[in-house]
Amino acid sequence: MTAPTTTTGTVPYATLLSFTRYVGRTGPRKASFVGGLRRQRESGHGFNPHGQLVKALKADIQFRTGGTYLNAVVDQVNARWKPLYESVVPGALRYLESLSTPVEVTPTRDALCMIGTLPVKINPHFGLRYPDGRGEAVRLHFDEDPPLDEAAVATLHLMGRHMDLVLPNASAVLVDLRRGEVLRPDPAVKGDEVERWLAGEAAAFSSMWGVA
Repeated sequence: MTAPTTTTGTVPYATLLSFTRYVGRTGPRKASFVGGLRRQRESGHGFNPHGQLVKALKADIQFRTGGTYLNAVVDQVNARWKPLYESVVPGALRYLESLSTPVEVTPTRDALCMIGTLPVKINPHFGLRYPDGRGEAVRLHFDEDPPLDEAAVATLHLMGRHMDLVLPNASAVLVDLRRGEVLRPDPAVKGDEVERWLAGEAAAFSSMWGVA
């Protein structure tokens, strides 16, 4: 999915990752982030260095190989990304060990949601299905720092809001991969309050995009 465009350039648009990174920022850092995001979209530049790691994690889950693929991928990845993989794989192995077995990797679907007038692409990394029918749509957090509370709440809420499209009969999960920690929705969080908060954040995002 590419960013929507008009004759005057891109219109406001965000992925789940970029929007949740945005809501975790404060003050002038928000405008700076949106400006950088718009410039990146218009230039067409951008690269995801985590693709091979995600594939290795999914393979170890699916084939129950106990980390064989994760350990191997550190030496298979481009040398530029080897330090990143070395820092992430230990936590990924802890997450792998935490999964009850048997569990099957299952595809998820992306969804385009609207927060006010801002389109946001909801894109989990993969899904899991347990023998009792339970499912999890999994989004991975790779950053050096743990996810901020605001980013975690927004991620889990937006995934949950569109779970019927993403992975029916499943719940949202955010995995802090460097630490191997699993975050799930807090039942004490009020969904209507989150919706109002996100609507305000989306309106501000769109406004900043227009003047970036």
